[in-house]
Amino acid sequence: MPQTITTGCRALVEAAEREIETLSVEAAADLSGRDDTVFVDLRDPRELEREGRMPGAFHCPRGMLEFWIDPESPYHKPVFAEDKRFVFFCGGGWRSALAAKAAQDMGLKPVAHVAGGFSAWKKAGKPVA
Repeated sequence: MPQTITTGCRALVEAAEREIETLSVEAAADLSGRDDTVFVDLRDPRELEREGRMPGAFHCPRGMLEFWIDPESPYHKPVFAEDKRFVFFCGGGWRSALAAKAAQDMGLKPVAHVAGGFSAWKKAGKPVA
C-alpha cells in the first residue's frame, strides 16, 4: 500500500516562515559584506556552477547543514560557532526557510532567510560572481 503524504512541502515552508525571519532581497543586500553577518548558500554545487555565486557567501550544501552546525559532529565547521547573524539562501527560498528553521531549532541565532532565494537576488540585479 502506498504511503499517504499528510503535509506537503509548501505547508512545511509556510510553517517554518512563521517561526523565522524572512528578509527581502533589499534587506539582505543591506547586510551583505558586513563583518557580523554570514550568508550561507545552501545550493547544490551544480547550481553554483550554473547560476553563479553571491560574493562572500559561505557554501554549505543543504544535506550537510545540521552536521556542520553541531559542535559535537565530526563534520562541524567553525564558521557556525561564530557570534554572527546567519542568513540562509537557496535557489528559490524554500530550502532556506526549512534550513533556517532547523538551524534555529538547533540553537543557532540569530538566523534569517532570503525570500525568493538566489533567483530573486539575481533578478534584482544584486552582485553575482
